[in-house]
Amino acid sequence: MNNITITENGVERETIPSDFETKEVTQLTEAETAEIVAASKISNYGELRAEAYPSLTEQADMAYWDRQNGTTTLDDAIKAVKDAYPKPVA
Repeated sequence: MNNITITENGVERETIPSDFETKEVTQLTEAETAEIVAASKISNYGELRAEAYPSLTEQADMAYWDRQNGTTTLDDAIKAVKDAYPKPVA
């Protein structure tokens, strides 16, 4: 087998036979899986919310029209995002 150049931790190196050896894999328990999923939700709910919120321009427009019409469009949009991506309980 020919060696291949790979980048590992920002450093280029030639592969060695052990790079291609099969590693033993262990099965995660349900509790371990749940813990990992919970940790990922804690770390990325803010990113998900940031992507889902209307742009600041849209929010400003909603706020203006809400004041003009006595509506709650902006509040409703924000609540929908918070409901879709709730902050995890620590």
